[in-house]
Amino acid sequence: MRIEVNGDPRDIKATTVADALAELGWAKARVATALNGDFLPSAARAGQTLRDGDRLEVLAPMQGG
Repeated sequence: MRIEVNGDPRDIKATTVADALAELGWAKARVATALNGDFLPSAARAGQTLRDGDRLEVLAPMQGG
């Protein structure tokens, strides 16, 4: 399936957001996610299915000042 991840087209095998994060290397990372422009809480990732053409945004917190 082809989705957009942070603005880049990606071909993935995952069918849920949680599985996509694992496939893309963010399985253990503390990140915020949005699917098609809507915030997606971490507790909802395992149950949220992906469809061809979905837009997934993954944001990591940054430190600094």
